[in-house]
Amino acid sequence: MNPRRSAREAAAGRRSGRPDASGDARSPGLAGLAGLTGRPGGPTVRLPAGLIPGVHRLTDAIARDSGELGTPLVVDADGVFCARADAAGLTRRGDVSCGGAGHLLRTADGWLAVSLPRPDDWETTAAWLHMAAPPEHGRWELIASRVSARAGAELVDGAVLLGLAVAVVGERAGDDDGPRVPSVPFGGVTVRDLGADDPTPQAADLTVVDLSALWAGPLAGSLLQRCGARVIKVESTERPDGSRRGPAAFFSSLNGSKELRNFDFRAPSGRRALLELVRRADVVITSARPRALDHLGLDPVAMVAAGGPRAWLAVTGYGDAPGSARRVAFGDDAAAAGGLVVWDRDGPCFCGDALADPVTGLAGAAALLALLRSGRRAVVVASMADVAGGLA
Repeated sequence: MNPRRSAREAAAGRRSGRPDASGDARSPGLAGLAGLTGRPGGPTVRLPAGLIPGVHRLTDAIARDSGELGTPLVVDADGVFCARADAAGLTRRGDVSCGGAGHLLRTADGWLAVSLPRPDDWETTAAWLHMAAPPEHGRWELIASRVSARAGAELVDGAVLLGLAVAVVGERAGDDDGPRVPSVPFGGVTVRDLGADDPTPQAADLTVVDLSALWAGPLAGSLLQRCGARVIKVESTERPDGSRRGPAAFFSSLNGSKELRNFDFRAPSGRRALLELVRRADVVITSARPRALDHLGLDPVAMVAAGGPRAWLAVTGYGDAPGSARRVAFGDDAAAAGGLVVWDRDGPCFCGDALADPVTGLAGAAALLALLRSGRRAVVVASMADVAGGLA
């Protein structure tokens, strides 16, 4: 069986049978995602048991709360999960991520997920693995050899210090710390309630400032835009959204309907303009780590408490607790950290394409809609690893 054909045929079937806004918000399964999971050329692998019902809870929550705010939104979750793979022609690759930048590697005491998508990551591996010189780009066998002799927790500790995306497979499986957003039936999303707000608005009255990048945050913003909100995507002139380096169709699917604005964050005038825009927003979405927000003069808790945005969604790799907030994560390694992988007799395989990104985008959107409906002001933190852990 050709796994790419299988995924595309499944996607075509989804599109032909997609329900309208008055129908069931749930897809019967995730056939396209299954086509991106498992060994290349191997048999179909069963998806993690909690994944399909967990995704149904997310899409049902989005449909319910978006309807209360004006426009019921039916989400084709399988189409969301396969969007990048379809745009880029990616296939399943077993213990190598669909995009190729992530690998699942055996350690002395288990399995490790390592993502090296940035050019500088390969230079940094020399310090991480105590090598005399960095390995040539793509020489994963050298990384695997060094990793195999060491314990997973030790490898993660070293990677955190160096800003590498590394996780022990399953380290955050089932984690669910902190208070949940009201009426949101899933874990991995915590809320800091900052008091009562004005009466619940309609989505068409909301202005959303989307400062996030890559997949999870932009997806949450695009879902709010589909509900009727005005969404302004802000990018740095120096460092635009990294997803622009990928398929144009994928970037457009997440951001094409948003208003696009560029600021020079190096200049005081650019930072002042950003601050003013954020103060006037109803909702803000970010995916930067705390130090980067501090550099921009953005304090989510203080700004929401002072009467600025009603809600602030912070997409993170591992939450905002001390020791976790500084960790770097991408969709594939964060999914593996949550245990959102599949297993065969040879070990773990990646589940879909960077799956922690789109599931966190769905979770973040659901959390924002529930919060807006509840009439509370709050900062919401969505941890990719912990959302994955809740679904696994």
